[in-house]
Amino acid sequence: MPARAILVGIISDTHGLLRPEAVAALRGTDVIVHAGDVGNADIIEQLRRIAPLFVVRGNIDQGNWAARLPIREVVSIGELKFLLLHQVAELALDPQAEGYAAVVYGHSHVPSMETRDNVLFLNPGSAGPQRFQLPVTIARARVRGRRIDAEIVHLPV
Repeated sequence: MPARAILVGIISDTHGLLRPEAVAALRGTDVIVHAGDVGNADIIEQLRRIAPLFVVRGNIDQGNWAARLPIREVVSIGELKFLLLHQVAELALDPQAEGYAAVVYGHSHVPSMETRDNVLFLNPGSAGPQRFQLPVTIARARVRGRRIDAEIVHLPV
């Protein structure tokens, strides 16, 4: 019997705004990862009410609450390891050689998903204030065994 899929909610760049549409899209997830630029500690508390949360500090996250956040985090989800950081440009290792299945990052506000050397590189885009003509998005991933199926979710705002 195959293992039950683990549903991962992936969010970034809230910049102090946790939209009700983002909360609705994250409900039912088993775990949430936030790739930085949270904006304030209240967002962390709101997300923790939905599911267990892993969060890293982004470049706008300042103050005592943010100082406690790591710059990068290794998150084990089922059989897989995810590397969570805010800026992919600060990736200073070979994720495939280190055994990561996914690198989750934010910063650019541009949602993207691509596989490089069997590693998923996933930017959920921005779920906070809309910038320019960029969409407001999060991502979701289903982890089953050693497989990840991910999608970008456009929020109806």
